[in-house]
Order: sequence, then C-alpha cells, then structure tokens
Amino acid sequence: MSQVTLVYDDDCGFCTWWADFFERRSDFRVVGFAELTDETRERLPDDYEECSHLLVDGEVYSCGESLEQALVRSDVGAEAGPVVRFLRNFEDYERFRESAYRAVADNRDLFGKVVSKAPPARNDERRE
Repeated sequence: MSQVTLVYDDDCGFCTWWADFFERRSDFRVVGFAELTDETRERLPDDYEECSHLLVDGEVYSCGESLEQALVRSDVGAEAGPVVRFLRNFEDYERFRESAYRAVADNRDLFGKVVSKAPPARNDERRE
C-alpha cells in the first residue's frame, strides 16, 4: 500500500482543523509546511505555500484537487466518491472546484471563527 501525504499550512488554525479531520479519518501522513523535509519539498510546486497538497505514488494533487482526492481516499470517501465521479463528468466542475477552494482559502480567517484548531507547536517554540 502506498503512503499518502497531506501537506498543509500549519500556521493556520482553519487548515490545522481540516488536517486533523483527515488524519482521524484516514491513514494519511499529515505534514505541515514547517515540518517538510527537503525530499518532500522537492515534490511540491515552487509556490507550494499557496495551498494544500496530497502526495500519492509520485502524483501531486494541489489546491482544490488535493482536498477532493483526500476526501475520496478517506473514510468518508465511500459516500463522497460517487458524487465526485459524477461531478467530474461536467466540463465546468474543475473550474468550480478550484474557485471554491480559492474563495475559502482567501477567507480562512473568517472560516476559522467557525472551525479551528491550535496549530502545532514548532520545535523552537517547545524549547521556550
């Protein structure tokens, strides 16, 4: 079985809440930007800090597609998978998925008032 890795912005409470959501509902390895190894960073696009990413078997899914892939590969995927497969039949779906992702990402501070989790402490913060 392949190792699936979700990469997310670990300075963001809203993003941390979602990373925790997927970590509890999958066997994904969840890695924040601050904890990236050089090897993992090399697999990501140059502007990797612009959105989340899902790494699977040499493939890199970014932004809206990363969360779509995480959803269908998680425990809730059995129910979400057929819906996503249906939506992929429509030409405008990808554009909608990505614009919805960007709208949420650009308003993380607002959405973070609804769902949020304290970002993980950094190694340098733990020493203080």
